[in-house]
Amino acid sequence: MYLCAVKCEKTILRSVLLALFLLFVNGTICRADKDLTPEFAAHIDSTISVGFITCGPGPEVYSLYGHTALHFKDTSRGTDVAVNWGMFSFSKPNFVLRFVFGLTDYEIGIQDFAYFCEAYRYEHRWVKEQQLDLTPREKLLIAEAIEENYRPENREYRYNYFYDNCTTRARDMIANHLSGKLDYGTSPHEGLSFRQLIHQYCEGYPWVRFGNDILLGLQADAPTTAAERQFLPNETMADLDRAVIDGGRRLVVGTTTLVDVAPLPVDKGFPLSPGTCGLILYAVVVALTVWEIISRKDFRWFDAVLMVLCGLSGLVLFAMLFSQHPTVRLNLQLLLLNPLPLFFVWPMLRHRCRWQYAMWIVLICLFFIGFYFQHYAEGTMFVASSLLIRNIKRFYSEK
Repeated sequence: MYLCAVKCEKTILRSVLLALFLLFVNGTICRADKDLTPEFAAHIDSTISVGFITCGPGPEVYSLYGHTALHFKDTSRGTDVAVNWGMFSFSKPNFVLRFVFGLTDYEIGIQDFAYFCEAYRYEHRWVKEQQLDLTPREKLLIAEAIEENYRPENREYRYNYFYDNCTTRARDMIANHLSGKLDYGTSPHEGLSFRQLIHQYCEGYPWVRFGNDILLGLQADAPTTAAERQFLPNETMADLDRAVIDGGRRLVVGTTTLVDVAPLPVDKGFPLSPGTCGLILYAVVVALTVWEIISRKDFRWFDAVLMVLCGLSGLVLFAMLFSQHPTVRLNLQLLLLNPLPLFFVWPMLRHRCRWQYAMWIVLICLFFIGFYFQHYAEGTMFVASSLLIRNIKRFYSEK
């Protein structure tokens, strides 16, 4: 699944930069809720800028979808920092397990902006900045909100892949402190589902796409709104380019490429796609079943292996029923991949499993019907067809 995070550790430099940033905030933000004098407003306008940063994808799974941050700069005080909500640590206990169940806490981080860009240059990922047309009051309100968000009691938040991530946090930090409402216009991706949106970023990564599609359920195929599509950095960047405030002022006045590098070559990984593997399994099952009938042999061991593999895969999907990620709970692929086959193995080996075959046949048929309501992972239809053939064969050959 998607990790829009920058893997950074807290350093002394970060603490110093934060101190400089808070020094600016404490010196100016108390005036954001008061009338600004023309002189002070002009000073803010000429020395302070807030940019929206979008970073390109990387070759690692966690970086496939890019990243988002804010660029806060005050030339009068030499403050130049990146503010991002993608800080996390793999060293935290049970990180992967907590992420799967939607229990991962991310936090806001403040870094030297040059260091931030250099890290992406090292990873061969482009960085673009959209210059925002903000009033002096809006700039101060955003600075105040960042300072409030960075307090120890507010720093962490419960990360959610689609609904609350580093991109939506950066977007909200801007949108919630404007003097008017943002109108994003019409996106060319209007009506696309969550699944269709992330498929665009999995080209060349068939097994990443397969893993996403296995875990994502029925809700991931519903059409998305403009706000929901903005969980993706590139989607948010494109929407902000069109955005106007109350039908008048354009939010973005220009875009600059800060890091322009050629991406690293994509590692294709396992040479066979999930669809090809599924087709091979189907061909093996058909050939084995025909040979079993002709030779009057019993390849019960083969069915035992299939049951164990399907049951173990089903344990993962069954666990998703308890995840906090709303898009994985109702997953029709659970009809095919579920823990029940693990309970069938021993009775099947003892020739006492005929009713279980009948039950599994019904579940597989329901799985085929569910295809009209949910997009299934590549190759699972071949797997379902293979299991259906073996279960029908076993049902009619069992005494």
